[in-house]
Amino acid sequence: MRTVVTRLGPGMRIAAGAVALSFLLSACGSAEGTQPSKTQQVSLIPTSDPSLNVPQGSVKAATHATVSARVDDELKSVVVDGNGKTVYVFDKDEATPGKSNCVAECAKTMQPVPADAATSGRGVDQDLLGSITRVDGSKQLTLAGKPLYTYAKDEPGDTKGQGYQKAWYAAAADGAKAGVSRLALGVLDSPKLGRVLQDKNGRTLYLFTKDTPWPMTTACDAKCLQKWTPSAPVTAADAEAAGLSPEVLFTFTTPGGTDQESFNCWPAYTFNGDKEPGETNGQGVNGVWFAIKADIPRSDRGKTVPAAGRNRY
Repeated sequence: MRTVVTRLGPGMRIAAGAVALSFLLSACGSAEGTQPSKTQQVSLIPTSDPSLNVPQGSVKAATHATVSARVDDELKSVVVDGNGKTVYVFDKDEATPGKSNCVAECAKTMQPVPADAATSGRGVDQDLLGSITRVDGSKQLTLAGKPLYTYAKDEPGDTKGQGYQKAWYAAAADGAKAGVSRLALGVLDSPKLGRVLQDKNGRTLYLFTKDTPWPMTTACDAKCLQKWTPSAPVTAADAEAAGLSPEVLFTFTTPGGTDQESFNCWPAYTFNGDKEPGETNGQGVNGVWFAIKADIPRSDRGKTVPAAGRNRY
């Protein structure tokens, strides 16, 4: 049967200011197939950009149809329903376009979380919530496309379903498996933004459209860096594990002397306003910050801007 996926509600946006700086590299923007050197030192050229502010969104009050994040002593951050019961994901489910493979007797033990009027609470991004239609016609809540369940033997606060049948895991705030080591580079399947990149902590990676790929520049100075943190380098193997070509990577040395990863020659950052995995509060800040799309054209060095939700690029 055809699976129906529905996205629920808008998310929050948090603003940040930025003032421009620039530095020069010699590889990005070169002819297709040209391989850049691994690391190059850059120089600093100050410019300016006014700081803008927008109000921060509010968090909805918890209800029985609310899912939120709590801190577990062993698993760290996990998602719970409105009654405080741990929410789980199933390894055998399909996140895209979203399909449950837990039916019949399975669904009596691992009970689907209803999607009706579901909202996000603290630590869960509303934009990641959606629903699928199960084989019995009921609506099941999804998180980043992954169907959600509670374990029949759990009481509020329990995590007895963790590792059940080596296929069930408490859900982190981005639908990933809580208590399991993440890859150095990950992909978040956002119903709103599509597939976007994450770092090893599940934090969304962003680009700054005031940066340029050739000559490579950054418009994020010391004031900007109070809210935006350069992303740590990753390896070719990390890129391949996330489904990316290593050719889209380029690591450079920032004016501050640290190494920062770039994708398609665009420097990557995390946003300090994102507190939980899967949050995308940096998306669209001041009209110049955007999550980095995971589907970057191979060998397209700086020719396009892999910015999610920015159609003109």
